[in-house]
Amino acid sequence: MEHRTAEATVTVTRDGRPLAGQEVTVAQREHSFRFGCTGFEFVDLANGAGTARDEALAGEWFELFNMATLPFYWGRFEPERGRPDTRRLLATARWFVDRGCPVKGHPLAWHTVTADWLRELPTEEIARVQRDRITREVTDFAGVIDAWDVINEVVIMPIFDRDDNGITRLCRELGRIPLVRMVFDAARAANPHATLLLNDFDMSAAYECLIEGVLAAGVRIDALGLQSHMHQGYWGEEKTLGILDRFARYGLPIHFTETTIVSGHLMPPEIVDLNDYQIPDWPTTPEGEQRQADEIVRHYRTLLSHPSVQAVTYWGISDGGWLGAPGGFLRADGSRKPSYEALHGLIKGDWWLPPTTLVTDAQGRVRFRGFLGAYEVGAAGRTATVRLDAPGEVALDAAL
Repeated sequence: MEHRTAEATVTVTRDGRPLAGQEVTVAQREHSFRFGCTGFEFVDLANGAGTARDEALAGEWFELFNMATLPFYWGRFEPERGRPDTRRLLATARWFVDRGCPVKGHPLAWHTVTADWLRELPTEEIARVQRDRITREVTDFAGVIDAWDVINEVVIMPIFDRDDNGITRLCRELGRIPLVRMVFDAARAANPHATLLLNDFDMSAAYECLIEGVLAAGVRIDALGLQSHMHQGYWGEEKTLGILDRFARYGLPIHFTETTIVSGHLMPPEIVDLNDYQIPDWPTTPEGEQRQADEIVRHYRTLLSHPSVQAVTYWGISDGGWLGAPGGFLRADGSRKPSYEALHGLIKGDWWLPPTTLVTDAQGRVRFRGFLGAYEVGAAGRTATVRLDAPGEVALDAAL
């Protein structure tokens, strides 16, 4: 993974002079790569209404992840027109940021879980309130949330017929590409510095055609979101790398925005819409947990092997999330599964530099190789932070 690591030469000085022939400790403090997960579970905790179990869950969460996705589904965020849940979500976003964890909002426009009250509006007004909604959220959260899934699952949006909703009607009448332009323009105007994503579950050529049309129309997209809910089985390395190569050709960063790998039985392959699989209980099993742990390691190694991937967001740390599936790293009782230990072994093991003692040379230099991120250099009770921001060889200074 040469594209993920740097060979650092750090000149350590104290009071302006090279610290020659001295022991120093180098320790990694954070990853540049974004290992994300949903933060939906912590809204109550961040707003002072959490339980001891929530506190314990948060401890497990922060041991693995360094990026959170928070829910902005319009139908839940603003079920009553004019009364958005801004205060609670803003407190939650700040709670994550205060703990050094950037946040992404998901999503600003989607035909599912959208506001019921849109149905009563004429299409022109739906367009206006959709723009206004984006402007409000992106403005209100600017500086706290600076990354957004702007629009979700556009490939199916104009033909979605499972629910009568205003956004499907808007997309059908306006067209996919004009709608994408409209929502991206609104988000970009509200926060020019934000990272704006196009997100979809459809990995077919239809998504590629949409992307090509949007880019040809001059719409600026900052990253492509690819969903990977593997309730019907692990994709495997060949399929995953094939998908990555197809979407990397646009020259845009790739975020795996929604990943799930289950530790129970697999959903039947004939299910087309995963939402159709509704069962009363979907238990985790010992055999499934071992399979999940193996597949988690393979999946994350595959994603990090590809230079276009900047972030991976797992869709829920605990079992019983979307569809009630056993897709988490923790069981329903909060205990760790083998998959938790396996991913931890990568993020804080194979891909991590623990506190390491080195000795400076006559010029006060130490050398080490590490994954891109932040490192603390310390000696004699003093510390300095250096960052490995780009792969290859880098020369840095650490003034103690």
